[in-house]
Amino acid sequence: MRRLPFSPWHLLLMPVALLFALPLVQMVLTAFMPDSDINRFPPRFIPSRLQLDGFIGLFTESSALRWLLNTVIVAAIAVVSHLLLCSMAGYGFARLKFFGRGAGFMVILATIMIPTQLLMIPTYIMFSRLGLVDTLAAAFVPWLASAFGIFLMRQFFLSLPAELEDAARIDGCSTFGVFWRVVLPLARPALATLTVFTLLGSWNDLIWPLIAISDDKLYTIQLGLANFQGTRHTQWSLLMAGNVVATMPLIIAFVVAQRQFVATMTFSGLKG
Repeated sequence: MRRLPFSPWHLLLMPVALLFALPLVQMVLTAFMPDSDINRFPPRFIPSRLQLDGFIGLFTESSALRWLLNTVIVAAIAVVSHLLLCSMAGYGFARLKFFGRGAGFMVILATIMIPTQLLMIPTYIMFSRLGLVDTLAAAFVPWLASAFGIFLMRQFFLSLPAELEDAARIDGCSTFGVFWRVVLPLARPALATLTVFTLLGSWNDLIWPLIAISDDKLYTIQLGLANFQGTRHTQWSLLMAGNVVATMPLIIAFVVAQRQFVATMTFSGLKG
């Protein structure tokens, strides 16, 4: 019997992948549909003609470029701070020996179990006293670090051979030098994965900016797109065009970091 040029699992995974990709395809097609096709019943999947009215209206009738810039700023600060702070904290919990290391890590890990909605009111009160409400800082300060990021980096660092660090110390490298010159370059797959998770979370965050920001000039893209949905009327062409603009950077980031993402999931599961 002739062997298939691909894994037999692909016969199952390909239809499932197409099923998950269908809403994305529908969103892209709807962004190029005329309003007559969008509002008809039964709805059309293939547009009768292609047009750019949704994208033109998005950038002329709203502050989409400003919203997109705000989102890029928030996501960039979130990613950079996550890579720096979570990697340093993760390395400390994985390699450094200090009093209360195990208890401290368990406390940080336990915060993952706290629902985000439960923290919104005390966080808003704290931000209000600090004068951060209705500023762009209100959107990115909660994303400076996370318990999940610390956990992910710690698990990856535990999978690295300690002999590499011992050899660097014998050569006269300091603790920070070992972390910066030896460990961190080896952690590129974990850093890429943390980048993807942080980018997804900070880019798509809606509930907290909706509470903390009221100035439309400080809106993120998700908060701005929410304004296209009203109680009695929804601007579907603008909304779908905005969703396409907001989704494409995330898809590109995931495709670029896909290989590192898989590598991290493999290595981080080797040790508990």
